Amino acid sequence: MRAVFQRVTSASVEVDGKIVGRIQQGVMVLLGVAKGDDASDAKYLVDKIRTLRIFADEQGKINQSLMEVGGGVLLVSQFTLLGRTTNGRRPSFDGAAPPDLAKRLYEQVAADLRACGTPVETGVFAAHMQVALVNDGPVTFVVDSREER
Repeated sequence: MRAVFQRVTSASVEVDGKIVGRIQQGVMVLLGVAKGDDASDAKYLVDKIRTLRIFADEQGKINQSLMEVGGGVLLVSQFTLLGRTTNGRRPSFDGAAPPDLAKRLYEQVAADLRACGTPVETGVFAAHMQVALVNDGPVTFVVDSREER
């Protein structure tokens, strides 16, 4: 799984003119599921989302996690994170998981975060979405479950 984490002061996702997910302070996570990903990749990302120290403490140092600040997560599926752009002008999405697997693992990440007590809002899987956010910092990280383990 490949994910982009963005520390936000607010974020929302809209589908067909209606806001389907919205958070205040927290993390916007764009999530791409790759072929071969499984529950262990989802577990790895859930842990990173909750524990990566990307929020400022009282002294202004980036030293606190999402759990410590009590923030929420806006989780949005984004298969284009698995796009390869090395050949030609058209990206290749051969590395992306089939939709049924991707949806299952995307929903597992959301469910596992909720089971840990993390407030989670989501987009709509495979829908055309408009995403708005205020990136705080800006603070942005790319996390890949395969490269990190």
